[in-house]
Amino acid sequence: MSAKRKRNFQVKAFKHRVVVDPKYAEKTWKILEHAIHEIYNHNASGLSFEELYSRLVGVLDLEKMSAPKRKFQIGPLKRQNMMDPNYAHKAWKILEEGIHEIYNRNISELSFEELYRNAYNMVLHKFGEKLYSGLVSTMTHLLIHDLEVISKSIEAAQGGLFLEELNRKWAEYKKALQMIRDILIYMDRTFIPSTHKTPVHELGLNLWRDNIIHSAKIQTRLQDTLLDLVLRERTGEVINRGLMRNVIKMLMDLGPSVYQDDFEKHFLEVSADFYRAESQQFIECCDWGEYLKKAKRRLNEEMERVSHYLDAKSEVKITSIVENEMVESNKQRLVEKSGLVNMLVNDKYEDLKRMYSLFRRVPTGLYIIRDVITSHIRNTCEQLVTDPERLKDPVDFVQRLLDEKDKNDKIINLAFNNDKTFQNALNSSFEYFINLNSRSPEFISLFVDDKLRKGLKGVSEEDVEIVLDKVMMLFLYLQEKDVFEKYYKQHLAKRLLSGKTVSDDAERSLIVKLKTECGYQFTSKFEGMFTDMKTSEDTMQGFYASPFAETGDSPTLAVQVLTTGSWPTQPSATCNLPAEILGVCEKFRSYYLGTHTGRRLSWQTNMGTADLKATFGRGQKHELNVSTHQMCVLMLFNNADRLTYKETEQATEIPASNLKRCLQSMVCVKGKNILRKEPMSKDIAEDDAFFVNDEFSSKFYKVKIRTVGAQRESEPENRETRQRVEEDRKPQIEAAIVRIMKYRRVLDHNNIVAEVTKQLQSRFLPSPVLIKKRIESLIEREFLERDKVDRGSYRYLA
Repeated sequence: MSAKRKRNFQVKAFKHRVVVDPKYAEKTWKILEHAIHEIYNHNASGLSFEELYSRLVGVLDLEKMSAPKRKFQIGPLKRQNMMDPNYAHKAWKILEEGIHEIYNRNISELSFEELYRNAYNMVLHKFGEKLYSGLVSTMTHLLIHDLEVISKSIEAAQGGLFLEELNRKWAEYKKALQMIRDILIYMDRTFIPSTHKTPVHELGLNLWRDNIIHSAKIQTRLQDTLLDLVLRERTGEVINRGLMRNVIKMLMDLGPSVYQDDFEKHFLEVSADFYRAESQQFIECCDWGEYLKKAKRRLNEEMERVSHYLDAKSEVKITSIVENEMVESNKQRLVEKSGLVNMLVNDKYEDLKRMYSLFRRVPTGLYIIRDVITSHIRNTCEQLVTDPERLKDPVDFVQRLLDEKDKNDKIINLAFNNDKTFQNALNSSFEYFINLNSRSPEFISLFVDDKLRKGLKGVSEEDVEIVLDKVMMLFLYLQEKDVFEKYYKQHLAKRLLSGKTVSDDAERSLIVKLKTECGYQFTSKFEGMFTDMKTSEDTMQGFYASPFAETGDSPTLAVQVLTTGSWPTQPSATCNLPAEILGVCEKFRSYYLGTHTGRRLSWQTNMGTADLKATFGRGQKHELNVSTHQMCVLMLFNNADRLTYKETEQATEIPASNLKRCLQSMVCVKGKNILRKEPMSKDIAEDDAFFVNDEFSSKFYKVKIRTVGAQRESEPENRETRQRVEEDRKPQIEAAIVRIMKYRRVLDHNNIVAEVTKQLQSRFLPSPVLIKKRIESLIEREFLERDKVDRGSYRYLA
């Protein structure tokens, strides 16, 4: 076997460079200097001797590092020095003596570094058990004797000195215990955790607890003293909160069970009795407003008390007792006695806010307030929507609804912190009673019509948006949105055709809001109406630029061409136009049909207006703004001084209902009575005679004569509108049924009703009876069939 080649063994120096703070020694000395001052001032309880020792060792190591480097060399293993067999006994004697001196408050001549080093070495050399058992024996024997002296000293203290003496002895004991723990810190951090023994500090606390706090003469006295001080503070006396904080902190330091069993449990019991009695006293002698103030003040006092000298975990418990005794136990009586309804009616925001802040702390507290408010709102608004007198003016009706909504919104905002519980209750209440009145969709549309005609004139854009947002809020409560759509289309058409809208921007803004909530289909016809108005302007410009417009002295004509599908359907009322007007109309017809093939025009004379220049008997001249029907009647008087109702009807062929309203507006309205009749009365009879009022005068040159008519529909008109709406709903319900069945293929009757309702609820709530009828209609037309096995289900037929 060939010998292996030997390699030279060499150890190289470690090349990593240790960076040391150049001011480390200076900083360390400052810390040591401060510690020396504290020790001489007998204020060493807050010092960490382990940290001081580590700092000192660090400085010495730094000095070694800065010394000249010596050549590194590996030498033979030196023989280990044998430890003195009596070392542990000697070290413990030194430590035992040091502990005695600490408890005797004679630490001026002690070397804490030596004591720490001895304790450190004993643990390091496996004498931790001897050190710990000696400590337990010494502390138990020594402290029990000392604690007996301390206990007697505390017991001897009288009156207010009792807590002061206890606090002073506790501070001295805690300081001595901290010094012992600092000396034995190494054992506390290494030996004790590994052997699962009681730490030094806890050992000392247990001795204090068992021999002082739980002594027969101190335990009950301490408990009574603390509770008495709390009672005195509740009754208005000023107590030493700092002393209370120190004593309570001592109980918490001794362990959660000590604080809870020796103080907190009894504190809560006494507090419950105190507030139970006080709440009954307050209810008997105070009004509801004062009671709420006192309850709120008591609650704040307890929270403040916890923050000053009680355990933070006690806050929930003590506030719960105050809430239970002063609010929960009396909440029904408080609501009844407080006059909650009167607070709502009289806008008592502060009282409502105080009640909300208290009742929200107890279970079901807010629900009691919510139920009272909901009942009040429903009663108030039910009277509004069911009172026939208030329903006579739709605009005032809607304004009252908005005022009531604003009032309750303000209460919820200022008093109830916009709590969702009350917002939902308010929305539910408004949705309920708005839909109690079947004419709410019509009235809301009339309110919009009034605002967009004149109510928003001169109002800023921001205020216009506020009004429109409020209208949209009421619109969202409606279940029959398609009825609103029907009326809104009629009213919008009248505004656009008469040029009475305040602002096109406001009109378009509302349409955008409606589109956002209900989709494009809901507003497509509204937008088509605006498109027709713009197209009509271009058409008239083309007409007057064409040869057809060469009419000489003929009247000026302005025509709006309306797409039949976009505008509300109106029956073509017969009306014989004056010859001057008829000639211009025929020229426009020829122009329009010449430029647009395949179209048909029909004149809607009942929707038009006219401007007439009139000269009365005294030579007074006025420009009259009238409807087309009124124009036809007035121009008859160019050729006759007196006309009977029958003659007027035959000449114009205007339907009787429209003609009577037309004549009534020119005879019976004060300041607009350009005609007179015999006999004079408010109603128009068939044997009446009419003639021009030569004595008519007005301070305005332009006089507007409006056709007399109720803003709201009459009952027959309302029934007719309802019938049209019901007819429009049928194809929508059928379309929804087909969409659902095409996807599901087979579905039972109840699920079809539920899904159809869900799909259509954004426009209206279809009744189950109506849905059933539409299903039967689809079965007859072979879109669906009944399942042969389950007759309660339907199948889709492709």
